[in-house]
Amino acid sequence: MKRSIITISCLVLFFISGFAFADTALKYNVNGSSSWVPYYIPDSPESPGILGELVPLLLAKANINNEKHNFPPRRTNYALDNGWLDFDFVSPSWFPNNDLGELFVQSSAIIAIEEYIITLASNAKDWQHNDNLKGQEIGTVGGYLYHNDSEFTRVDFTSEKDLIKALYKDRVKAAISGDLPALYWAKKLNCPVTLAALHSKGHLVMRLRKEHVALLPSINAAIAELQSNGTIDRIIDKYTQQAIFEHTK
Repeated sequence: MKRSIITISCLVLFFISGFAFADTALKYNVNGSSSWVPYYIPDSPESPGILGELVPLLLAKANINNEKHNFPPRRTNYALDNGWLDFDFVSPSWFPNNDLGELFVQSSAIIAIEEYIITLASNAKDWQHNDNLKGQEIGTVGGYLYHNDSEFTRVDFTSEKDLIKALYKDRVKAAISGDLPALYWAKKLNCPVTLAALHSKGHLVMRLRKEHVALLPSINAAIAELQSNGTIDRIIDKYTQQAIFEHTK
């Protein structure tokens, strides 16, 4: 799944002797679908979601000024690959062989994240292994990354919310989604789904274009501080409790 969730475009990025100037300004783009709750909650300045709240804190700790923008996943992916944007937040588990590609380096791990094959309870027995995806039409979110999407036919929808609707309209028999967004929208829409096979499990990292590798020490130091002082855990707890998720296996 992609969720190339947050993407940053560099306006001015200049280092001398390993130190970033305080007036460095970076554009960042809140990416991912508008239904990627609880990681990103649009039009909610007081509660923008886990990443919506965490990223400005991380950039501030790394002494990086920022400017927020909003583009769709397809556009930001293309811009990142072509060097128009400089970094985003992804999980290596979304990529074949956990390989982010030769253009990028990655930060230390930030947040644990999982995604599942989701389906209706009546179909769950047919989706207990990733091998069940092979050759099938599978619901996906347009612009998201999936480590094995060469093995199945993507049926792209605009959001996780629409994946749940598609299952109930029988447009697809199964879809791939992060566990928290799937459970949130299933509850919100009163359309229960089953989390079948685990599709990927890993951690979000900052995927940074390698020409800006000098940023990594300050970014990793900021991540370590936000982890050690409990800030990241508090933000995660705030949004998972707020959404009232229930995951029974």
